[in-house]
Amino acid sequence: MRILICGSIAYDNIMVFPDHFKNHILPEKIHVLNVAFLVPEMRREFGGCAGNIAYNLKMLGGEPIMMATVGDDIQPYMERFETLGLDQSCILHVKDTFTAQAFITTDLDDNQITAFHPGAMNFSHLNSVNDASQIKLGIIAPDGRDGMLLHAQELHAAGIPFIFDPGQGLPMYNGDELTDFINKADYIAVNDYEGQLLQERTGITLTEMAERVKALIVTLGAEGSIIYADGRQIRIPCVKPVEIVDPTGCGDAYRAGLLYGIINNMDWQTAGQLGSLMGALKIAQRGGQNHQFTRDEIDQYYYENFSNRLF
Repeated sequence: MRILICGSIAYDNIMVFPDHFKNHILPEKIHVLNVAFLVPEMRREFGGCAGNIAYNLKMLGGEPIMMATVGDDIQPYMERFETLGLDQSCILHVKDTFTAQAFITTDLDDNQITAFHPGAMNFSHLNSVNDASQIKLGIIAPDGRDGMLLHAQELHAAGIPFIFDPGQGLPMYNGDELTDFINKADYIAVNDYEGQLLQERTGITLTEMAERVKALIVTLGAEGSIIYADGRQIRIPCVKPVEIVDPTGCGDAYRAGLLYGIINNMDWQTAGQLGSLMGALKIAQRGGQNHQFTRDEIDQYYYENFSNRLF
């Protein structure tokens, strides 16, 4: 029941500016911008789509295999994988590079200025799906451009069903390339903005996309999600979180629940509800990988929200 997760492994460096950007950026001088923000508060989180999805899937009792490229600074993350019992066999170290990382500065209005360095992620095409064994399901999550193209082709050629989850990588592809992804994928997962952009780039409506795959999943934030499958639109409610702290990684948590549901032959209503629950559990904690729950706790939360047991 091994699930191959093709995507990024990254560090998220998050800094808080205890003021407002608007007080320091002069609109009339935007063409000669030169500002510095003192950020007394900073934290570094483990992130990246592959890392986040694998973390949540492992929590559910799944068997995630991450396929990603990392740099010379990866040792703390590898030690974390070891502690969590996550398979590292398909993680490739690319020498003389940094692991992908985001530098995010947030002000008191929750405005953000982000810089993202892809680093080793640019070499994701050096990994091959053919090097992974006994894979029953895959996901193509945001990663290096060439790697996403290659891994989709390899999964399709090997007859391994997979989810196409373009995320923030979607703008890298033209309409023909995105159409090819759609035609190769068994499932598509996007948020509502990405779904709109995917339609515009390809000229294919969501209804038409749903006819080409086993299921199309569109997440809608606080409005829940819709799963287009079997000629139906299945409405998945949003699970109310204990508190809303940080949305970072919520989509990845949802996808972990979805993957677990698919590999365990759950119906779409149940799989979507599990994804919704995982997103709600994550949003109550900072960072993409700081929420911790046992399978029994997840099962209990699912019962409290949906009056059924999962396990």
